[in-house]
Amino acid sequence: MATPKYKTSKASAASRKATNMRLQAPTLCKCTKCGTMILPHRVCPKCGYYKGVQYVNPEE
Repeated sequence: MATPKYKTSKASAASRKATNMRLQAPTLCKCTKCGTMILPHRVCPKCGYYKGVQYVNPEE
């Protein structure tokens, strides 16, 4: 196993850790039935369809 030759500075270690802690916008896809933007692999809350099949009745 490799051993570091010098101690890494606090700034260098913090910036390396901080790159993985950034916020990302959720990935959205368009519902094939009504066109609402929803999370992928979820039943559409507006129309109740998933992959062209109605699974739940929409609440109106």
